Amino acid sequence: MPWYSRIAGWGMAVPRRVLTSRELAQQLRTTEEWILTRTGIRERRIAEPGETMSDLSVAAAREAMARAGILPQDLDLIIVATSTPDYVIPPVSSIIQHKLNARCGAFTLGAGCTGFMYGMAVAHAFIAAGLMRNILVIGAEIISRNIDWTDRNTAVLFGDGAGAMVLQASELPTGLLSFVLGSDGSGAEHLIVPGISTNAVITEETIRRKGHLLRMNGREVFKFATRVLGKVAIEAIARSGLAPDEIDLMIPHQANERIIEAACRELGFPMEKVFLNLDRYGNTSAASIPIAFAEAMEQGRIREGDNLLLIGFGAGLTWAGAVVRYGVRPEDRPIAVENWPVRLPVSLPDLNRLEPVRQAKVMALRARRQLLQTAMSLLLPFYARTRRRR
Repeated sequence: MPWYSRIAGWGMAVPRRVLTSRELAQQLRTTEEWILTRTGIRERRIAEPGETMSDLSVAAAREAMARAGILPQDLDLIIVATSTPDYVIPPVSSIIQHKLNARCGAFTLGAGCTGFMYGMAVAHAFIAAGLMRNILVIGAEIISRNIDWTDRNTAVLFGDGAGAMVLQASELPTGLLSFVLGSDGSGAEHLIVPGISTNAVITEETIRRKGHLLRMNGREVFKFATRVLGKVAIEAIARSGLAPDEIDLMIPHQANERIIEAACRELGFPMEKVFLNLDRYGNTSAASIPIAFAEAMEQGRIREGDNLLLIGFGAGLTWAGAVVRYGVRPEDRPIAVENWPVRLPVSLPDLNRLEPVRQAKVMALRARRQLLQTAMSLLLPFYARTRRRR
């Protein structure tokens, strides 16, 4: 039996402090109109002194778990996507796991602004393999503490926040229907904090030169994003087996309104089917998509059975796309494993058209997956009884 990763719960948390583009314009000796024209951002949330990234994460996680109807002891894994953890060591995922009083494993994932989508893909893989049933995925940042507030090219863009989802095993075709992950390290220097690394000791000179703060080549990042997002979206939709007109809502990474508009033009996707909230939060990096999802749910923009397109890009340079179904449609039923696009991209009718070597690889993969499913069906009852005894 194939397992799907249903979105069972969601939550978000942002700092109370609001920094408007009007206030920032005065500080940067520019105008609010200049900021709005280039970014579409009117305000962003900024963490207060003493407010930590793990605090925001725990608040978002508790909200997601409450909606999913699960307790900390029900979690099998916690995945935290961030570029701004509380510390370099220890991993912030362990701090969050302790604050939640959970008993599961936890790890931190770094993939820039696409980190949350990478986390969703990893969680789905564990669930699809039948190894886990409840996984908490968090995207969170306090990026304001790595910003040069005298540099208007970066200061106007970013904000702080956290978003979380609980992905849960389901027999019905829901949750992640497809995903695309990509990376091109040749552009790594375009979005970088150059002075914090294992290549050199942080010195007074590092601080004086602001090497501990984020640097971005805005023009190159813009070119990269507009070039890659449309292609990623097309590939993610194709892998899902859906047609473009079956997508009910697009939730893009909330980085820059002009980038999103460019991607929609390439796709021929109407802006009225795009959810935007960057005007109120700015670019919250790995927290961007889960915060947008939570707000879209709150505003009634997502209904049971809707097909969602998630797309993003970030430092690395990285990109990601996914087609996600929220809930189920009345006609949804468990489908045969060979027709499930995420677990097995090659369907049976296409198999005869493959070259013999690839045919053999596909058949071997199917046999291995069938063996794994059979083994897990025997082991899961024992595993469940063991957890109950704890």
